[in-house]
Amino acid sequence: MTTAPTEKSPVASSLLSPEANQAAALAACNGILTIDLDAIVANWRKLEKTAVPAECSAVIKANAYGCGIEPVAKALAGAGCKTFFVATLDEARAARAALPEAVIYVLNGFFQNTGEAYAKINCRPVIGELNELAEWDLFCRRSGWSGGAAIHIDTGMNRLGFTIQEAQGLIPRVNAGDHGITLVMSHLVSAEQLNSPVNARQLAAFREIASLFTGVPAALANSSGIYLGSPFQFDLVRPGAALYGVNPTPEADNPMRPVVDLKARIIQTRHLERGDTVGYGGTWTARRPTKLAIVATGYADGYFRAASANDGTRGAEVIVAGKRCPIAGRVSMDLIAVDITDLPPNAARRGHMVTLIGEGITVDELAHRFGTIGYEVLTNLGRRFARVYKGGGTATAVAAPSPA
Repeated sequence: MTTAPTEKSPVASSLLSPEANQAAALAACNGILTIDLDAIVANWRKLEKTAVPAECSAVIKANAYGCGIEPVAKALAGAGCKTFFVATLDEARAARAALPEAVIYVLNGFFQNTGEAYAKINCRPVIGELNELAEWDLFCRRSGWSGGAAIHIDTGMNRLGFTIQEAQGLIPRVNAGDHGITLVMSHLVSAEQLNSPVNARQLAAFREIASLFTGVPAALANSSGIYLGSPFQFDLVRPGAALYGVNPTPEADNPMRPVVDLKARIIQTRHLERGDTVGYGGTWTARRPTKLAIVATGYADGYFRAASANDGTRGAEVIVAGKRCPIAGRVSMDLIAVDITDLPPNAARRGHMVTLIGEGITVDELAHRFGTIGYEVLTNLGRRFARVYKGGGTATAVAAPSPA
C-alpha cells in the first residue's frame, strides 16, 4: 500500500521508516482516496472472460477515470492487457511511459502537424474524418511512418466518425493492401439499455460495413456493450468505466468489484438548538437539538453541491462510525455538515474519518445523489486528498496533486 507524500523537512523524514512517513502523511491529510488496483485487475479479467474469444483492451483516458494512469496501466499490463485507449496525445505520452510495449490508440484522432508526436511515442490515432485521413496519409508518405491507425465509423452516435457512405469509399484502399488500418471501430449509443432498439440498428450497420474491411479487426462494444452478448463483441472490446467499479448493467446487479474508497476528516463537532439553520442560505433547519460533524470535503474535492440537503429534500449520506448519517445543509467548497445526532456519545470526534464512498455507498449511488453518472464522479474525486494504492503487484509512489 502506498500513499501520496506530504512535505516534511529532509532531516525529519530521514529519521523515519517509509511506513512511519506514510502514517504521518495520512495523519496530516484532510481526506484519503484509496484505489484498489487488484480490484481493477479482477474487473478486467472478468470482462475478458465474458468477451472470449475477443481481445479485451482497457480505456485509461482521463487519468484512468481519475484513478491514476501510471499505476492502473502498469497493473493491467501485468495482468495481460495489451491494447489501451486514451483520449489525447498528452494522455498517450503518459501511457507510453508506463507501457513501453503496448498498443495505444488515441480516440480524439489526428491533427495536422502532430504526426511526429505520434511516431515518437509509437501510438495510433483513431481517425474519423476525410481531411484527418488525408493529413495522416501525407505524414506517412513523407516520413515513411507505418505505425497504423484506427478508422472510426459513426453508426448513430453522431459525434465523431466517418459516415457509412464515407467508410464505403475506403474499401478500395483496404483491398489494395498496405493500407495502414489496424482497427475499424464504432461506438454504441445506448448499450446500458438492454432493450433499446438503437443497439440492434447499430449492430446491423456496423456488422455490414466492418465485414467489408477484409482482414482488419473490428471493435464495437464498450463496458455495457460487452454484456449485450457475443454478437456485439467482434474482435476487440473496449471497457472503460466498468474497470473502475461502475455498473455496466444498471438494469441488474453490478458484476464489478468496487475500486475506490473515499474518506474525509471531521474537523469539528458542534451542537445546534431546535430552529437553528446550517450552511449557506440557511436552507436546512434543525427540528430537534442536533449534533453535527463538520467534515473537510466539498465541491472542490469532487463532492458535488447537488448532494446538499434542505428542509424539503434529503441529501446524500455518509458513513460515520459504521452508520449512515445524512448531510445537513448545503455542500460548500471545502466543507459539509453531517447530522450525527443519533450516534452514541463520542462515536464521532474531531480527527475521525467518515466514509463518502465505501462501506456500502457505491460510486453509482453517489452519482444518483449528484444527479449524474459514475464516470463524472470518478473523474472528479479527491483532488486535494492523499492517495493510497492497494495491490497491483509492485508498490508505486504517487505524487500528491497540487492544491493549485
